[in-house]
Amino acid sequence: MGHGNSKSSSESSDDSPPAASGDVSKSSNPSRTQKLKDKLHLHRPHFRRHGRRSHNLSKLLKEENFAGIALLRIITAEMKFKDKWLACVTLGEQTYKTHVSDQTDKPTWNSEKKLLLEKNGAHVARISLFETNKLSKNNLIGYCEINLLEFLTQDKDSEDVTFDLFDPASKATVVGTVTISCSIEDPMETEKSFVKRILSVVDYDEDGKLSFDEFSDLIDAFGNQLAANKKKELFMDADENGDGVVSIDELAMLLAVQQEKEPLMNCCPVCGDVLEVSDRLNSMIHLTLCFDEGTGNQVMTGGFFTDKQAANGWMLKLTEWAHFSSYDIGLRSGSSASHILVFDRRKKRLVEELIDSKIVLSMRAIYQSKVGLGIMDQGAKEILQSISEKQGKKMESPESAKDIPKFDQINLEEAKYPLEHYKTFNEFFIRELKPGARPIAHLERSEVAVSAADCRLMAFKTVDDSLRFWIKGRKFSIKGLLGSEACSDSFMEGTLVIFRLAPQDYHRFHSPVSGTIEKFIEIPGCLYTVNPIAVNSKYCNVFTENKRVVCIISTADFGKVAFVAIGATMVGSISFTKQAGDYVKKGDELGYFSFGGSTVICVFEKGTIKIDEDLLENSGRSLETLVTVGMQLGVATSKCSEVELPIMDKCNLDA
Repeated sequence: MGHGNSKSSSESSDDSPPAASGDVSKSSNPSRTQKLKDKLHLHRPHFRRHGRRSHNLSKLLKEENFAGIALLRIITAEMKFKDKWLACVTLGEQTYKTHVSDQTDKPTWNSEKKLLLEKNGAHVARISLFETNKLSKNNLIGYCEINLLEFLTQDKDSEDVTFDLFDPASKATVVGTVTISCSIEDPMETEKSFVKRILSVVDYDEDGKLSFDEFSDLIDAFGNQLAANKKKELFMDADENGDGVVSIDELAMLLAVQQEKEPLMNCCPVCGDVLEVSDRLNSMIHLTLCFDEGTGNQVMTGGFFTDKQAANGWMLKLTEWAHFSSYDIGLRSGSSASHILVFDRRKKRLVEELIDSKIVLSMRAIYQSKVGLGIMDQGAKEILQSISEKQGKKMESPESAKDIPKFDQINLEEAKYPLEHYKTFNEFFIRELKPGARPIAHLERSEVAVSAADCRLMAFKTVDDSLRFWIKGRKFSIKGLLGSEACSDSFMEGTLVIFRLAPQDYHRFHSPVSGTIEKFIEIPGCLYTVNPIAVNSKYCNVFTENKRVVCIISTADFGKVAFVAIGATMVGSISFTKQAGDYVKKGDELGYFSFGGSTVICVFEKGTIKIDEDLLENSGRSLETLVTVGMQLGVATSKCSEVELPIMDKCNLDA
């Protein structure tokens, strides 16, 4: 197949800019090469429309952590009513969606996506099904979670497996089923498949054969500087009968083998990124995911953070355009806080916390402007105090018990007592958990600190880091937080850990370290919200102005640790269950907050703790990490060399 058998220049130019009039008759290599480059870039996946890559290879993967590239296919579902259905799959920080089905109770998609699996990374995929008949938003009807590593190692009678879909409001209720398949391709087959798809770009008449000139042009389009005789050598090895044409299958196998010896592509033909020739594993991963055309089935659209974002319709685009809401990692100034994205440490994926739009707008009006804070200074602080006190009394009344069933975001199986045990809403809110519900990491090792609460956590090596990535209040300081009585020079440049509790969380807080309680110091103050909208405001100083109690714990491994329980709007009560002089082991209960959102801040003396890297990395991105009581927080620097830090997957994170 020579150039005479290829498509005409008028046909091929549809995929590239028109040539200048003086170059119409020319057929030089540079013009053909440019056309090929343009054609390759047309194969960019759908996620380009969303401005984000559907795979994250900013960190190079080590070979020992590579589990494979899985081809996940969402085939069909069976639901209990007819609608137009959309399916989403979330793994780690990426979410992909299928096309919308026809009106039916048995939607079929046959949509697929290649997913990078890491042994120590995200491998629990969440599949969500949405009905799409709403104008403003689509409703989540059912979901399931699949551990892909376990799924791929199980013996199955069929490649297609059906899973129950659970009601998001009740995990015990099955609302339908979804059928999927998932397989891992052999690395050599992955490279061969990739090369075949690249070679097919220049197979203009689609007969499955290439001439040497076409093959040479394609290598040039890759930006490879191989000598002409090297290209000829490769081509001739494949052209066994010497007729000047080679089948794509033959050439693909040859190039896949050659890629193992001496890579032909030193830059990605899709996105243009430079590939590290010596790093064959990451080059193969990059090329496979970037040029993902699958097996001919429809490829899922990517570029989303969460399934809720992927399932939103035109109303989300309108509100983003008007800047009423925005999806992004980190809140920066707090101006885009209607969708709070946090990273679930156990499931290793992004999850979304929604805030009612009316509350968002009102909080922005108050906390994101000088005028709003000026109003607060003119008496609104006293109003917040009064509202919190009244709400507290209401939650202590027997009538409040009727509101308990409405609080449906809680795992009741963990509660120490059945629902009917709680006579008021506040009794339920400050509920205890069953013994063992929160395993404590390395319980007998006092040099390992743990999470103090079920919360969204931020950790910073220094106060300066916290001001750069999270706290925007102009007057925030360690001395302002702890007060003059508790503050000391050793705390001034210490490590800061912020535990933000949402109303749906377990609201008892625990000691992150083992030691003796020296004293409690009560500091009166306001009851601002601890929502990130306020924390990220440069006009408000939530942590240093709110009511709080400072507890100083003296430890053998970390020196002194300042444990600060901070009240917030609707939290008029901070109760400690320990007394000065008591010895506490890490994980022991220290106290509880009454109804509302609230925060704990721990300040470690300078240079006494090495915080876990994943927590620091997320915090450096202004991304909160969702953790539970007892998860590992860090290790005493004096004992770091003696303690082997565990791989997160081997920790007790499933509680």
